[in-house]
Amino acid sequence: MKNAISVDVEDFFQVSAFEKYINRSEWDKIPSRVEKNTYRILEILSYYNIKATFFILGWIAERFPVLVRTISSQGHEIACHGYYHIKAYLQEPDEFRDDVFSAKSIIEDIAGVRMRGYRAASYSIGSRNLWALEILDDLGFDYSSSIYPIKHDIYGMPNAPRFAFKPENTNQLIEIPVSTISIFGKRFPCGGGGFFRLYPYEFSKWAINKVNNEENQPCIFYFHPWEIDPDQPRQLGLDSRTRFRHYLNLSSMEDKLNKLMRDFDWDSIEKVFLSNKIV
Repeated sequence: MKNAISVDVEDFFQVSAFEKYINRSEWDKIPSRVEKNTYRILEILSYYNIKATFFILGWIAERFPVLVRTISSQGHEIACHGYYHIKAYLQEPDEFRDDVFSAKSIIEDIAGVRMRGYRAASYSIGSRNLWALEILDDLGFDYSSSIYPIKHDIYGMPNAPRFAFKPENTNQLIEIPVSTISIFGKRFPCGGGGFFRLYPYEFSKWAINKVNNEENQPCIFYFHPWEIDPDQPRQLGLDSRTRFRHYLNLSSMEDKLNKLMRDFDWDSIEKVFLSNKIV
């Protein structure tokens, strides 16, 4: 079964966990590492002949337009991650619309393609702001991958469907949640990010196989360019939880990704979920 692999293109200093430590006004003063790290990801994907979906920040696209065009020219799907990496539940509807519209316009103009997908910063669409899905639908997106159907201290909608579904009050939009596995009625993440770095690889492999073979569903996996960069500058003054989550097992991430790409078949989200009419 084909699974979908995705990359959230943001720099190490733009992660939500650093919001209270690094002001957005300082971003341009910090040496960027996203370009180098994303090119490395493109090399890895090319080696395995895998096409992925790249959710790109408008802020990144404006500063690295050649990177955006290179991703597109290599046959990967270009998708939207908003402009400033602001959690959607912290925005009013008009603010959310303006942020997404701005990023969508910038990225589409640079890449020369119509984007079909959107992912909210930190999976920040849930029960408190489902209106955001209606706005995405109105802006012409075909899908969102913005709901994490688990309980978490930062994000999550534990009562949401685990697999792709059609939200209420939308026309063409479908929501494609990042993958989870159900064990004795409790949901566990198995779709990448910090959990992938935390778990032993064999658990992730088992979980994805279980979703594919027992539930007959494709998985959706994600990671970030900064996760393959163990030499990134260390931010000072972090609380222990943030430090643990961000820096955990960065040195082993690339090796685990290589195993993942060898062990499963991967493609972009639009190819896996839209071409095959999963919903």
